[in-house]
Amino acid sequence: MGPLNLPRKVTVLGSTGSVGVSTLDLFEQAGTEVEIVALVAGRNAELLAEQALRWRPQIAVVEDERALPRLRELLAGSGVATAAGVAAVTEAATRDAQWVMSAIVGFAGLAPTLAAARAGAVIALANKESLICAGPELLRTAKRAGGAVIPVDSEHSAIFQVFEPQNAAQVSRLILTASGGPFRSWSREQMGAAAPEQALAHPNWNMGAKISVDSATMMNKGLEVIEAAYLFSMPPERVDVLIHPQSIVHSLVEYADGSTLAQLGPPDMRTPIACAYAWPDRLPWPSERLDLARIGQLTFEAPDAARFPALAIAKAALEAGGCAPAVMNAADEIAVAAFLDRRIGFLDIARVVEETLERMTAEGWGRRNEGEVLETARAADATARRVAEEVAGGLMAPA
Repeated sequence: MGPLNLPRKVTVLGSTGSVGVSTLDLFEQAGTEVEIVALVAGRNAELLAEQALRWRPQIAVVEDERALPRLRELLAGSGVATAAGVAAVTEAATRDAQWVMSAIVGFAGLAPTLAAARAGAVIALANKESLICAGPELLRTAKRAGGAVIPVDSEHSAIFQVFEPQNAAQVSRLILTASGGPFRSWSREQMGAAAPEQALAHPNWNMGAKISVDSATMMNKGLEVIEAAYLFSMPPERVDVLIHPQSIVHSLVEYADGSTLAQLGPPDMRTPIACAYAWPDRLPWPSERLDLARIGQLTFEAPDAARFPALAIAKAALEAGGCAPAVMNAADEIAVAAFLDRRIGFLDIARVVEETLERMTAEGWGRRNEGEVLETARAADATARRVAEEVAGGLMAPA
């Protein structure tokens, strides 16, 4: 990718979200000389304009066309081009960036990520749906085009950093760590009465609403199991989850000789972003340093399958293959939205996902036409959302 002292052309998909903001902040903190090609946001015209005036990209894009007039007003006379809409987002992803941060939340991130892969960019992947819905195809596409996919999720970044490709056949297990979320020590009865505000109160990470709820259900970890299996070509039975409340050990790789390698660090998304940006080099920046003497103790425990059924649901979807992971992801988005709207209870989230998977698997959605991965994934996603809405509508929200 070239020496770090040279400008690198960068596009940030999802620049106004937490990962996008952290990416630009990392560049600022590190004093890194970058040339921003495109900044892409959902609908936050104000923050996007502020970023565009600081970084002067070729183009600033909002997915929501209703936000375009405001964006144009804020960037008038700046020389920064503006655009809006789904097609404009995908076009921005194909511009001549060498490194693309894929951080658009949800299924909307799949098409632009695939487009960036076809363009041969190095993709820093923070969009889970791209792997969940089209993992094998995305990885093949990037490789064929001469690019690469480097994970940004802290857990997959940790594995990426200690996984030795030349010894892949000697890997016994990948072990993803999980904080356990805000309900780690709650009883199932307490979880059943949990309010959205409680589910959003993550103990270690500052994240958006969707991923915060996914952390509380541990669905995020289920999704990460699927991602890890795809990223590192690992069968489901060799990907495990371990609860680690301090969020210091980000994941581990166990080898056949009994050695287990781990990556440690304070919980800060900028660290895996820095790794993805500079790999195989390292990017110096004024990060918080790990002080194990101050921390004093690291603890671990097995996840409780009865209280966190999302893990078993995810492994079942991974084993089913085809569109099952995409169905699970779409159903989870609908279920989380219903919970945040107080239409269903917290424990109903997993119920909605599981029943949607069962219905759609019975209808044959475990199959996928690999030649039309995006179209098939879109169809599975749309159908799963409809089914999940039906399932959620049949549940009674808690009083």
